[in-house]
Amino acid sequence: MEIILRQTIENLGTPGDVVTVKNGYARNYLLPRGFAFEATPGNLKRISAERGRLEAAEAERKGGAEELAKRLEEVQITFSARVGEEGKLFGSVTSADIAEQLAAQGFNIEKRLIDLHDPIKALGVYRVPVKLHADVKPEIRVWVIKS
Repeated sequence: MEIILRQTIENLGTPGDVVTVKNGYARNYLLPRGFAFEATPGNLKRISAERGRLEAAEAERKGGAEELAKRLEEVQITFSARVGEEGKLFGSVTSADIAEQLAAQGFNIEKRLIDLHDPIKALGVYRVPVKLHADVKPEIRVWVIKS
């Protein structure tokens, strides 16, 4: 199915792009959430008129994300955890734990935006990326120390 994107979607495109996706992805995800329009002649005219507004809104979102990224680059989070032999943690540090620590420091970041592929299960210093925008992905430093 051909659709017209209303906002940037990772690995798909930017606002105003006409892309082809599977029918189920369009009908069940993109269209109901307002991320895209079906590519009809009427919608093509509508999106060309709306393109300027969409680009301005996207630029504003990106600017806000870049500003927040500058502040996040300086953030260091420390977790003290009980450790067994060989430096392995009892438990782990997850993206929810990181989001909670960021909230304590005044950053309102959702846990789904923290790009931690696997929970942290060992002592050390980790650089964890945060997806603020499709083009803006700052990294925060997470220290896991022995308690």
